[in-house]
Amino acid sequence: MKYITTVGEREYSIEIVNRNLIIVDGIPYEVDFSSISGQPVYSLLLDGKSYEGYMYPDEDDWEVLLQGSMYAVNVEDERERRLRQALGEGPTMSGEFHLKAPMPGLVVSVLVSDKQKVSSGDVLVILESMKMQNELKSPRDGLVSRLRVKQGDSVERKQTLLSVV
Repeated sequence: MKYITTVGEREYSIEIVNRNLIIVDGIPYEVDFSSISGQPVYSLLLDGKSYEGYMYPDEDDWEVLLQGSMYAVNVEDERERRLRQALGEGPTMSGEFHLKAPMPGLVVSVLVSDKQKVSSGDVLVILESMKMQNELKSPRDGLVSRLRVKQGDSVERKQTLLSVV
């Protein structure tokens, strides 16, 4: 089965050949991917390099925290994609985006203020969890609205931190 995976504005074609082999945009990779102790923490060995990440389902997408950066990831199989395109639906980057905490933690810093203009990739909030500081970034250009946290706040997983319109 082939999947189309969208991270930010970039699309990747991913084919899962077997449990230990995937093809990304035509390039084969040896992988070992597993959950750690049944938690939303995953271990990924990719061509001999080790990564640890957090993955949470979020409405239509996945929130993936990898190497201190948060990514909104959309995964759809080829059939879903063809159906969506046939119906004339496309990805939308309009409306309000809610930045949610990917895990429980402590707000170390809020780097933006209400009504501030932000660009895609700008760090909005630094969240500490499990003794790691994680930069939560804006997935698109916009304006910060409804700032809901401040430095020192404790937050729960999926709690809305702020919105970008």
